[in-house]
Amino acid sequence: MKIVTLALQTIAIAALAGCATVSKPGYDTLIAHRGESKDAPENTLPAYKLAVERGFGFECDLYLSKDGRVFTFHDSNLKRTTDGANSSKCSEVTWADTLSKLDVGNWGKWKGSQFAGTPPALLEDVLALAKNGRRIYLEIKTGPEIVPVIKAILSSQSNATPDNVLFICFDKGVCKAVKDILPEYTVYWLVGSHVGAGEARRPITAEEVVAGAREATADGVDMLFDPDVIDEVFVAAVKKEGLSFHVWTIDDLPRTLRAFAVGADTVTTNCAKDLLDEYAMLFAPEPDDRDAFSDRTVDGAAFPMGY
Repeated sequence: MKIVTLALQTIAIAALAGCATVSKPGYDTLIAHRGESKDAPENTLPAYKLAVERGFGFECDLYLSKDGRVFTFHDSNLKRTTDGANSSKCSEVTWADTLSKLDVGNWGKWKGSQFAGTPPALLEDVLALAKNGRRIYLEIKTGPEIVPVIKAILSSQSNATPDNVLFICFDKGVCKAVKDILPEYTVYWLVGSHVGAGEARRPITAEEVVAGAREATADGVDMLFDPDVIDEVFVAAVKKEGLSFHVWTIDDLPRTLRAFAVGADTVTTNCAKDLLDEYAMLFAPEPDDRDAFSDRTVDGAAFPMGY
């Protein structure tokens, strides 16, 4: 076994093994960021479907178009993932005339790929992928005006439920609007690991996180993971107040294991399958590297019975 694998296994065993109260990398604890965005274009149905096919829940970002359609997109304008074809703001274009005709599968490393021609996804199509045992994290990127529209969409279908869908948002007012309008749904307040800017920038405290979550009437927090800020004491202080604790976005196994070791309930990642595969390999049985003739005589004949 390579030294690096031994080191990772040591970290994993020390951090996780035998800890019944500590989450571990798994299908229910790794959340695919914008879908399986390492292997398919972010915030598209192919990325979401790939996450579901692989057994993971996923996160997606929601905007409200000018004609009242809820669609998935990350940036506030359309430039980056349309490869510069359109730079309009998400809120200033209609689904009918613009968004439905966009190609968000033909940019960056996806240029010329099988995903070329992929449009943004409508929330209705995303919710059709909901499945109990795996959760869809709906990140609201707009103000509270989107929440009644989302409620109407949820009410028009039966596949997505409070058991398999939840909401996340940085805006505490939007979090509160979701709890007011959709009280049966779980809401996590998204928050960074630092506050302030420039010389005034400093690590956020657990007390500030709890206070912010209370103001947002959230059920939990979803934090940018910084191991220099978030430790066991920090997470315990937040959970003591009845809040669940989640982190984003981690793409390497050692940091993932550290996040779970300090008490994170879930980890959002761009490469859920890769992390789970790597974690599983750490505990795979050692291959039998013995010579094929180790149980035989020097000429290859089997040893006599009873040898």
